[in-house]
Amino acid sequence: MSRLWDKGAPLDERVLRYTAGEDHDLDNRLVAYDARASIAHAEMLNAKGLLSTADLDAIRTGLTELAAEHGRGEWRVLLEHEDGQTALETLLTQRIGDAGKRVHLGRSRNDQVLTALRLYLRDVIDALAESAMSVADSLDQLGRREADTVLPGYTHMQQAMPSSVALWAGGFAAELRDDANALYRVRQRVQKSPLGSAAGYGTPNLPIDREDTRNRLEFTAVHEPVTAVQLSRGKAEAQLLFEIAMVMQDAGRLAADLLLFYTQEFSFVELPDAFTTGSSIMPQKRNPDVFELIRGRTATAHACLLEVMGIVAKLPSGYQRDLQLIKAPLFRSIDLCLDTLGILPAALAGVKFRKDRIKLDPSIHAAALANEMVVKEGIPFREAYRRVGEQLKSK
Repeated sequence: MSRLWDKGAPLDERVLRYTAGEDHDLDNRLVAYDARASIAHAEMLNAKGLLSTADLDAIRTGLTELAAEHGRGEWRVLLEHEDGQTALETLLTQRIGDAGKRVHLGRSRNDQVLTALRLYLRDVIDALAESAMSVADSLDQLGRREADTVLPGYTHMQQAMPSSVALWAGGFAAELRDDANALYRVRQRVQKSPLGSAAGYGTPNLPIDREDTRNRLEFTAVHEPVTAVQLSRGKAEAQLLFEIAMVMQDAGRLAADLLLFYTQEFSFVELPDAFTTGSSIMPQKRNPDVFELIRGRTATAHACLLEVMGIVAKLPSGYQRDLQLIKAPLFRSIDLCLDTLGILPAALAGVKFRKDRIKLDPSIHAAALANEMVVKEGIPFREAYRRVGEQLKSK
């Protein structure tokens, strides 16, 4: 089949396979967003007298039907399409005729795919933030269930000060809520409309209205000037990936604590059987695979961030095909974070602390004793510190 840019010369199939890569498959998650943006673009063209009302009606109906059919799994973007934008325009033209060939006036695949991507990222940010808040709520519930369970607080892997399950869980809950708020802040970059910037230099001799499409798609601003749009590629994505890395890092540290507490040497917690697996050789084993993989997948989140930053780091201005490669690490990190946050609430609901196995070393109250001396005797803290240290040494 012909591509949107086809000029009649034969294309080596190896070139298509190499240049399209996995992009055609990744574009399947953007089809509904691309259809929405294309409808808004067509409505703007109609408002400016650049597209007839009859053609607009056909385009709107055709794209709405195609998006619905794609959502039902009745078609997919394939390698032969090259990308989602080609697939939609080709299928639309097959369905409604020449009107489908008019929808691309005043835009490029560059601003088309970036608009769809930003619409998608708006929804993803909401989903990630809400999922992080859900895990925080689960940690609060764990803290309430274990309200009277004490825990040693550790520094340098040594018992340092008395703590509790409520304090331990509450710390992670607070950080995850902070992560959720940071995710929402990524919207500042995602909420700029790139539509109408075309290949990065606007649409000469064509009176399009970028404010019109901004309003229809509920962006907060038009991305100006047009030359800034391609320079921005990778920034919102990297900012989102950084915040995902922070979420995964908090989830990984939570998992690391539970894995330590689950060892036979600690035995502070019981993990639910439904979230542990067995050994193929040792009948007695229940393995905490879920929490081990949460801990391990933090590395994937970090790697995705570095991959995106590496792709754009030294590109010259304007559109470059390298930018296509951002999608794979971006989507991979989004998916693993959503999967991680999705499984944690149910896993945490089954965590039980074993009070009989949690022992606090008597020396853990040393700092409290020193503070008490300061309050009662009025001596400098450093003197109280020395006295308590001497008392403990003599025991």
